[in-house]
Amino acid sequence: MLTDTEVRKAKPTEKTYRLYDRDGLYLEVTAAGGKYWRLKYRLAGKEKRAALGVYPAVTLAAAREATMIAREHVATGADPIAARKADKQAAVGVDPFESIAREWHAKFSPGWSETHAHKLLRRLELHVFPAIGTKPIAQLSSADVLALIRPPEERGDMEIAHGVRIVVGQVCRYAVATARAANDPTPALRGAIKPMMVKHAATRTDPREVGALIRSIRDYNGGPVVRTALVLSALTFQRPGNIRMIEWSELDLDAGMWAIPSAKMKRKKEDKENGVPHLVPLCSQAVDALRKVQPMTGHGRYVFPGERTHDRPMSENTVTAALRSLGYSKEQMTAHGFRAMARTLLDEVLEEPPHVIEAQLAHAVRDALGTAYNRTSHIEQRRKMMQRWADYLDAIAAGGNVIPFAPKAA
Repeated sequence: MLTDTEVRKAKPTEKTYRLYDRDGLYLEVTAAGGKYWRLKYRLAGKEKRAALGVYPAVTLAAAREATMIAREHVATGADPIAARKADKQAAVGVDPFESIAREWHAKFSPGWSETHAHKLLRRLELHVFPAIGTKPIAQLSSADVLALIRPPEERGDMEIAHGVRIVVGQVCRYAVATARAANDPTPALRGAIKPMMVKHAATRTDPREVGALIRSIRDYNGGPVVRTALVLSALTFQRPGNIRMIEWSELDLDAGMWAIPSAKMKRKKEDKENGVPHLVPLCSQAVDALRKVQPMTGHGRYVFPGERTHDRPMSENTVTAALRSLGYSKEQMTAHGFRAMARTLLDEVLEEPPHVIEAQLAHAVRDALGTAYNRTSHIEQRRKMMQRWADYLDAIAAGGNVIPFAPKAA
């Protein structure tokens, strides 16, 4: 019989060797230094071996207890290996989906943005947990997941429908990886639900319509601060969130430059924390507009503060509401539509280099070798492009110099 001291002091040799205990139990010591408990037994006239764990996680006493249990199974004609598998499967079955999902979220959410982490958790809480939160994850079927997806699909909310399938699949794959489920049931649903149609932001791309939009913005009578936000949206075509949260500290009006901090950009959490600012060259028209509004809001933090308190930026709906007051429906123009408007006309009409446009939009752009352009690159090209864009808007707003618009053939 072995002792604890013998097991602890067993050293590896050039070849794997065994130290025998009793009742078929032995310790296998590998050349790499691993110590594995094995049990040799006979069932139906055939010799078999079962793995009982790794030392020191499984002690000599624990290995002997496992041996005793295995011998009891053999005495009744049952295979101890099959019994161990059944015990593991039973243990898997007690893990409810919600418990695994929250564990998955807690493990991976530190690497996500706060917005993304909150969005996924709310999606689970609203659309998943009420129906299958208490169901053992190992018992989850494709039919269970499909039942979650049908309600949003039937009401036309395909973003939620596909989002539920994706997040449930992520949780299930985590359960598989951590040995608490045998499979992910979501791949079988591909083709079982309607595809999600990408809906582009409503915008204006005909030069005559864009000219009319600029004239409407200039005639906006809802206040100079909101009007300037509309003007800056058209001139810089940055994301609506960046426009409304712009701070005076980010601007260098003398140099004509707006440096958007990395933390405010649409990037992965790691890039937000360690990335460089996104530089936005300001045309002379943008600088003039900002200088005019500076006496009104320059004493505070935000260029476009909220109506109730200057400690917070204007509401995310302010620019949209202003567009509606100008007579533009949600099918005609949105706050995000200024980006699509500029992207189209700069490419199709003004024929600016696509990579320069994309750099200005803060999109990920790669060269022929697959290397991402630096976010501070093409500054001089972008500065010239931004001034040309502003001058073009002035021209078409005045009703002249409307270059015929004809999209390039696909």
